[in-house]
Amino acid sequence: MSTVKNKRKNKVLKLALPKGSLQESTFKMFKKAGFNISLPSERSYFPSIDDLEIEAVLLRAQEIPRYVEMDLDCGITGEDWILESNSDVVRIDELVYAKQSLKPVRWVIAVPENSSIKTLNDLNGKQIATELVNVTKRFLKVNKIKADVEFSWGATEVKVAQGLVEAIVELTETGSSLKANKLKEIATVCESTTRFIANRRSSNDKWKREKMEQIVLLLKGAIAAEEKVGLKMNVKKADLKKVIAVLPALKKPTISGLSEESWVAVETIIDERVVRILIPELKRAGASGIIEYPLNKVIY
Repeated sequence: MSTVKNKRKNKVLKLALPKGSLQESTFKMFKKAGFNISLPSERSYFPSIDDLEIEAVLLRAQEIPRYVEMDLDCGITGEDWILESNSDVVRIDELVYAKQSLKPVRWVIAVPENSSIKTLNDLNGKQIATELVNVTKRFLKVNKIKADVEFSWGATEVKVAQGLVEAIVELTETGSSLKANKLKEIATVCESTTRFIANRRSSNDKWKREKMEQIVLLLKGAIAAEEKVGLKMNVKKADLKKVIAVLPALKKPTISGLSEESWVAVETIIDERVVRILIPELKRAGASGIIEYPLNKVIY
C-alpha cells in the first residue's frame, strides 16, 4: 500500500489557475470538463480539486507565465500576459473563453469621447496608462508613435476621465465598460485568447505531457459545448428528408430505427441560439416528441 501511495505522490501536476476576472469562468469550465474545484475560503489561494494527480494554486493571470517558466508545471492565462512577460513557456493549446464570452478579448487604445485625439498619430507626445506596458510600447514602435507609456495598477479608465493621462490601453470584451465611462476606441493593440501553457521541462516529461493533454482535451470539449445543445426527435420515414433539410449539424444527424417500422429517431447537436427558430420549423416538417438537452462536452 505504501508503495502505491508513494508512486501516486510522485506523480503530481502543479497547475496554476487564474485568480480574478477569469476565475469564475475557469472553475465553471473545469466542472463541465469533469473536475470539481472548491476553495476552503474566499481568501484561499490553494483550491482543492477532485483529482489526486493535480495540485492547484491560484495566481493572478499576469503572473502565471513567469511562475510556470520558473517552477510550476502548467497554467491557464491569456496570450496577452505571455507576450507582456516575454516568458519562455510552451503554448500547449488555445482555450477560447473569457469572463463574459467565448470570443477573443481585445486590448484597445481609448480616449475620452470629446478628445481631440482621433488617430494614432495624434498620440505623439501624449501619456498613455495601461497594465500592458511592454506590448503597448512594441505596438507604438511598429507604428512609429512616440508616446510616454506608464504602468497602471488598475482603475485605468478613471485616470483618463480625470485628465491624468491622455489615453489608456484597456482590455475589452463587449465595449460596454468603455461606453459607460464615455470613452471611444481609436485602435486595437492586440487580441488575446486564453492559453494552456507549460514549463518546458514539464512538457518534455511523458507523464506530465499526457496529463496536460488530457485536461486540455476535456476543457476544449466543455468550451465547445457551451453554446450548443442536443436535440432528439421522432420522425416518420416519409418526412425524414424534410426534417434533415431543416437541421444544421456538426456532422450528419444520427438516425436510428424505432419499434414502429415507419418511424425513426433523429439526434443531432446544434447552436443553442437557433433552437427557438428551429423547433417550430422541425415541427412543421413532421418531427414530434422533440427533446432539447444541455451538453457538458463536445469532443471533435
